[in-house]
This record gives sequence, structure tokens and C-alpha cells, in this order.
Amino acid sequence: MNQQVQTHTLSNGLTILTKEIHHVPLVSHWVWYRIGSRNEVPGKTGISHWVEHMQFKGTPKYPINVLDQAISRDGGFWNALTSLDWTTYLETLPADKLDIALDLEADRMVNSSFDPQETELERTVVISEREGNENEPLFRLGEAVNALGFKAHPYRNQVIGNKKDLETITRDQLYGHYKQHYSPNNAVVALAGDFDTATVLSRIEELYGNIAAQDNGTLTPEPEGALEDFYRVDLEGPGDTVYLQVSYRSPAANNEDFFALMVLDSLLTGPSSLDMFGGGSISNKTSRLYQLLVETDKAVSISGGLQATVDPYLYDILAILPPDHPEDEILRVIDDEIKKLQDHKVPAEDIQRAIKQAKALFAYGSENITNQAFWLGYSSMFADPSWFDQYIPNLEKVNAEQLMQAARKYLNSEQRIVGIYRPKEKGK
Repeated sequence: MNQQVQTHTLSNGLTILTKEIHHVPLVSHWVWYRIGSRNEVPGKTGISHWVEHMQFKGTPKYPINVLDQAISRDGGFWNALTSLDWTTYLETLPADKLDIALDLEADRMVNSSFDPQETELERTVVISEREGNENEPLFRLGEAVNALGFKAHPYRNQVIGNKKDLETITRDQLYGHYKQHYSPNNAVVALAGDFDTATVLSRIEELYGNIAAQDNGTLTPEPEGALEDFYRVDLEGPGDTVYLQVSYRSPAANNEDFFALMVLDSLLTGPSSLDMFGGGSISNKTSRLYQLLVETDKAVSISGGLQATVDPYLYDILAILPPDHPEDEILRVIDDEIKKLQDHKVPAEDIQRAIKQAKALFAYGSENITNQAFWLGYSSMFADPSWFDQYIPNLEKVNAEQLMQAARKYLNSEQRIVGIYRPKEKGK
């Protein structure tokens, strides 16, 4: 992310990434923990996400709701996210209020209360969230596809967890998960905005320096290789829309093939945004499958999904179909277009257009201060900050031969999952 980014490590292992941006008096502050659903075991799925919820239930120093009022009063906002590979907490607020965020996050790294009554109230919340998701066709389809996509790897589970586990996880298990994984040597602090690095580092040393490192004992699952066969899953449920999801094994983010697949995604469906916290968007109307499916009214929409992950995950192509339109026709169009990419080199002008669109989406997703800080920590979860720094150069290196090889390696019609969701017939 160029010379503006500085990296510092405390003696207890806490990594601090700073990028000074002085054009507006704002700072975005993130704390990232290397713990997510990837590290969960059967019987405790969803525990990382539930712990994230509990981090907003207060500490002795900062009781529940006290900080929310203080941050809102000063014109800031805070949030948290749990994903496959990580959990993160953020505050974006006026520069002169940064110490609120620094002190809060250092405090709740070690002092969150996990009050038993609040734990039970939050059990109701996360189960309700899970049940709400079950009414969403794409959640149900994604859960079914992931269960087929991974034999044992925890990526097979949804971040929210399985309902049975959410009903049985105890307060002590939640607290134990928190105490095991929330330590400085398992964390990255990332800041971007209007601050002085030396001053901030001194304050972080004061707040975190006496927190001891610990053996996190984090589960490191064995990555899974290529899908061994063709799988299909058909679902019915509430709604009035037909969804078709085609999923292939994707490479890990630090694999050299990742950027070739990014360009293939841009060619086929339009570029995917890696910025989970929000960014811009660009039209996918020049993509091949949009022109072949949407422009011809065979599909209502087409999109792709590629995530940057620690281990190999899934690349998805998702189509929304008109009522009573045959799915097999859509599959034939997708397969025919992928076959062209496998057998013929993509013209240089098509590659450049796809790269340009992917670069533009990347730029939209990294332009404001909050997203600048996001990228600092995010890329550190599966690689390091240089991954972000080299994102555009690595895209620009992709050539026709690499695209053809990646299409053959990853987009194999005999090694994929086809999932179809149809509305349940009335009265059925």
C-alpha cells in the first residue's frame, strides 16, 4: 500500500498498521482477530460470531450502551464483522476523539463481561438471525452448496452457525473462546486518517503493552483440493424467484492463480468486489454472460462471487431466472462460454477491458478513510499489507495464456456444484 503505510510490532506480538491521511479530520480504527468460522469445530459452529455480539455487551469500565452513546454523540460510528477467516471491530470518528476507540478496544480485548443474562438474551438474537436467514433463498442455497463443496473443512458451515449448536453453546464456552483467541499476538490494529503515528504508537503501547501474549491453540484445518465430482442440489422454499448457482473450487488469495480467476470473473460476469464493508459498483453489461443471458432475456440477472480467503474456497456464478425458464439452457450457455475460454486465448482488448473494470471496482472500494483502514487489516488476515499494495500490478500481469490455464484448472464442468432454488408450489 506504498511507503505511507508503517508497520510496528509490540513485544507481546500485537501488529499495528498505520496510514496517515490528513485531508479530512477523521480516523478509522480497526482491530482484527485471526479467528472466524474457519477455526470452529462441530458442536461450536457460530461461536465466533456470537462472541462478536457479546463484545457489545460491556465491560466494567464501559458498561453496555455507554460507548454507543459516546461515539454517536461525537458523530462517529462503530460496527463489527465476523467472516470465514477473521473477526473485526471498527470505529470511524472525528480525529480528536480517536482515544475513545483506542481505549475501548484495548479494554474489551481482555475485560468483556459475558454476563449470563445477557448471554441468554443474545442466544435469542442469534437464533432469530439464523431463522431469518433460513427464509432467504440465497442463504439456503449457499448453505446447501457449501455442504457439498467441503467434506470436512469448516468452510462448509455458515458463519452464523448451525441452529442446534446455537441452542446448546454455553456461556462458559463463549467466554473460553474469547479468552483463548482475543490476545495481542492474534490481533492486528489498523488505522487510517488524520493522526500522528508516533503519538498513536505511544498510546497503543501504553494501552496494550502489558497485555500478555498467549498460546491461542487455534484450529488450523487441512485445505481441501479440487472437487472430486459433479454435484447437484435442488431446493424448494418460500419466494417467487428461481436461482441457479454454479460453484467451482477457487484458489486461496495468496495463490498466484487468484488474480487470473479475478480477471476470468470480470470477463464472464463482471468483476467481484472484495470489499465486504462497502464500496462502489460498476455495470457488468459488457461481460460475456450478461450479453448472452440477460440481453437475450434468458436470465433476469447474472453475477459472480470470488472471495479472498486463507484456504481454497468456492467461486460462484449466480443467475436469477425468469419463471418457467429451463435451467439446463442457462447451464449450456455458461458451459459453452467457459469452453471458449479453455480452448482459445482471450483477445488482448478483452483482457484489458476486464482488468480495467476490476481495477475500477477496486478503486471504488478503497477510496474513503474507512475503506483504507479496512484494506490494511483485511489483507493481513490472509497475506500481508503488500497484497493490497500489489493488487493492481498483479491484475495487470495476467495474460491470455494464464487465463486459459486458469479456466482449465478451476472451471471444470465435471468438478463443480450446481444448485437450483425454486419457489414452492402453492398448497404444496
